[in-house]
Amino acid sequence: MSTTGSPTVSVGDVVAALERRYPPAWAEQWDRVGLVVGDPAAPVRRVACAVDCVPETVAEALAGGADMIVAHHPLLLRGVHSVAATTYKGRIVHQLIKNDVALYVAHTNADVANPGVSDALAARLGLVDLRPLHEPAPGSPAAGEGRGIGRVGRLPRPMTLAELTGYAAAALPATAWGVRAAGEPDRLVRTVAVSGGAGDGFLADAAAAGADAFLTADLRHHPASEHVAGGGPALLDAAHWATERPWLDQLAAHLRESLAVSTLVSDLDTDPWTVHAPSPAPFVEKEPRP
Repeated sequence: MSTTGSPTVSVGDVVAALERRYPPAWAEQWDRVGLVVGDPAAPVRRVACAVDCVPETVAEALAGGADMIVAHHPLLLRGVHSVAATTYKGRIVHQLIKNDVALYVAHTNADVANPGVSDALAARLGLVDLRPLHEPAPGSPAAGEGRGIGRVGRLPRPMTLAELTGYAAAALPATAWGVRAAGEPDRLVRTVAVSGGAGDGFLADAAAAGADAFLTADLRHHPASEHVAGGGPALLDAAHWATERPWLDQLAAHLRESLAVSTLVSDLDTDPWTVHAPSPAPFVEKEPRP
């Protein structure tokens, strides 16, 4: 649901609203968040919310009449020496500037927020009694008030791992990747840890939290294999985009409620994996009958 935008709202107003909710000081030191393209004085009537700023989501924002894009993933995470239109990212920058569309990024500062990216993911699974999976270091800008990377909570009812895998696949935005799991299919799961985006750096946190299962994205072969073999929580590996897309609804609602702008939430699947073919059942030769 959108509201009619007001020309008196500026890019600077949107930035201020975002930075009150997701202060840049909460971002990791390696991260690059904030205003990437745009004039703070420019008017904003409609904001497009997307996980990735890519040609497809930019085209969608332009077609939808957006004056500003708020993306989760940084467009310019690493230093560049050119934004010429002959480069992939340069073409995006040029297109935004030519069409007077601002770009703002809220990344790890939105991950750690409460509510933040993992709260929205936990809500898709119906988890209750949430607590942080990985808390910020004491004394850091993001410390306190329930903030932290990931969330741990209880399922609405116990499920086997096999059942939970199907439940998660149905609850998350659809992708070719779907959801795959590691662990015994009949393992009973009551407590689930979640972390939007790449989460195999938090395997030990999921085990320490007493989770029965950990849902995240971008799990790697060896860390996952050793984690399961060591008796850790079962693992559910979803598409990166699918674990972060739920946050966009929360983001858009905040912008509509705090500013007189309308919103466009992108459902374009920007996960790079676009084709999935399940393997056929393995052939097991039967013993001949006597």
